[in-house]
Amino acid sequence: MEGLTIGGATPCVSSSLRRISSKTTNFASRLTPKAVKKHSIAAFQPAFHLFSTNVPKRHIKARIFLPHLVASMEEVEQTYIMIKPDGVQRGLVGEIISRFEKKGFKLTGLKLFQCPKELAEEHYKDLQSKPFFPKLIDYITSGPVVCMGWEGVGVVASARKLIGATNPLNAEPGTIRGDFAVQTGRNVVHGSDSPDNGKREIGLWFKEGELCAWTAVQEPWLVE
Repeated sequence: MEGLTIGGATPCVSSSLRRISSKTTNFASRLTPKAVKKHSIAAFQPAFHLFSTNVPKRHIKARIFLPHLVASMEEVEQTYIMIKPDGVQRGLVGEIISRFEKKGFKLTGLKLFQCPKELAEEHYKDLQSKPFFPKLIDYITSGPVVCMGWEGVGVVASARKLIGATNPLNAEPGTIRGDFAVQTGRNVVHGSDSPDNGKREIGLWFKEGELCAWTAVQEPWLVE
C-alpha cells in the first residue's frame, strides 16, 4: 500500500474498509442465532420466486373435507332384484333375501311370479342381438321367479357387489354368485345395473299399488 501514498496521506480506501468492517461487526453482534439462520437461508433464495407457479402456503386457503356433508347429498335409490328360476328351485330365496336385509336395505316389493315371454323379452331387450338371447328367454320363463324392489342410499352399486360378477367363476367368495353358482347361464339372481334401470325394471315387474312405502325403525342407525 506504500506505493499509493501521496504526500504522506493515508489512502481513502483503507479508511472506508475500516468503516464497513466496523458496521458489519456491530450488525452481526445484534443478530440472535435464529436471526442468523434466517438471514443465511434468505441469501440462497431464488430471485425469480415471484414468477414461480408454487404459491406460498400462507396464500392457500384450507379446505376441510366433511364426509357427513357428502353423505347427506347422496340420494335414496331403487333397484330391482330378481331371484331367477334356478335360485327358486334350489331353495335359495330366504338366503338371498337375508343378505339384503342384513346389509340394511329396505324391501319395498316382493312377489313370486311366473314370467311371460313378452315381459322377459322387454326386460332383456338390450340383448336381443346376442346369439344367446333365445336361450336366455327360455331360461327366465322356465319357472317362477321372485321379484323384489329394494330401496336405500347407494343400493344399486351395493347390490351389484352383493350379487357378484356375471360369470360366477369370476365372482368373489362371499357374494351370492360366488357362493351359489358356477355358470353364467345359471347365475341365480339379477340386479339392476343403474338407478335409471332400477326404476325402469321395477315399473316393468310391479303394477301400481304393489310397492309398499314404509319407514324402517332401524334407518337412523344405518344412515346419518
